[in-house]
Amino acid sequence: MERTLIILKPDAVQRQLMGAIISRFEQKGLQIVGAKFMQISRELAERHYAAHKGKDFFEPTVNYIISGPVLVMVLQAKGAIAIARKLMGTTFGFDAEPGTIRGDFGLSSRFNLVHGSDSPESAEAEINLYFSDEELIDYELTNRHWVFGNV
Repeated sequence: MERTLIILKPDAVQRQLMGAIISRFEQKGLQIVGAKFMQISRELAERHYAAHKGKDFFEPTVNYIISGPVLVMVLQAKGAIAIARKLMGTTFGFDAEPGTIRGDFGLSSRFNLVHGSDSPESAEAEINLYFSDEELIDYELTNRHWVFGNV
């Protein structure tokens, strides 16, 4: 099983899209193994986006993610990272395909509703920024064989 960090960003929270977005991930078969509603501090945001420090979008990105509460989740499935990224769609809603989260709910070139890890390495690092091992719960879904075809 692979894990990925997902953040429903301040615009998703303010637009009351959390339930709709979570449903997309769950309906696809991704399992929530950790979740918390929080306000990200500037320090944590700067650590999260440290790879982009010095780029022109670093400060606006940090300011955006700390502008309001977020829902941070860890999702798990075989191929969770690629699956989540396909569900999210391309970075900006005006360019994202219909049927994706960003394609269906976004138009902005600045606010893009959701963050998802882009590699196993970034997923591990990002998950460790937001969750302790004790906050992640391993459990069996009773529908796993129906979702993944392991009958």
